[in-house]
Amino acid sequence: MVNLHTGYLVGRRVMLGFTLVEVLVVIAIAAILAAVAAPNLSWLILSNRIKNASFDVFSSLVYARSEAITRNTTVTVTPTGGNWSSGWTVTEPVIGTVLRTQDALGSITITGPASVSYNGMGRLSTAATTFSLTGTNANQANSRCISIDLSGRPVVNKGTCP
Repeated sequence: MVNLHTGYLVGRRVMLGFTLVEVLVVIAIAAILAAVAAPNLSWLILSNRIKNASFDVFSSLVYARSEAITRNTTVTVTPTGGNWSSGWTVTEPVIGTVLRTQDALGSITITGPASVSYNGMGRLSTAATTFSLTGTNANQANSRCISIDLSGRPVVNKGTCP
């Protein structure tokens, strides 16, 4: 018999929701998918850290070059404690003004010259140089290379330095 007001069968109970077995199956499938995706996620996180670190180095170099031209004096980028992975500072050595600092970048290895100096024309005071950025697992696919030619212009390339 049908109730005319609700349209449901009278005397029959309508069950809503999921059974315990259905919920457990969905949780098991989600766990399997998460286990498959986890290694790719860690690779993606490391790749983004290297990309961001290369942008930090690149932007500091461009900033130092710009400040050298603006101030018409030498501006130097120097690693903290002699290690680029520990961070770096952009300074104007004549007056001793620190223009910018960068903190350490975790799980990234950065190798580069002892320092980078730009003269008042925005050119390198030393020979052309490169920076190499790799992750802690040294995966070649994740590495970045920043090269600076004598004109002082930095360029970022994906992969290892030549």
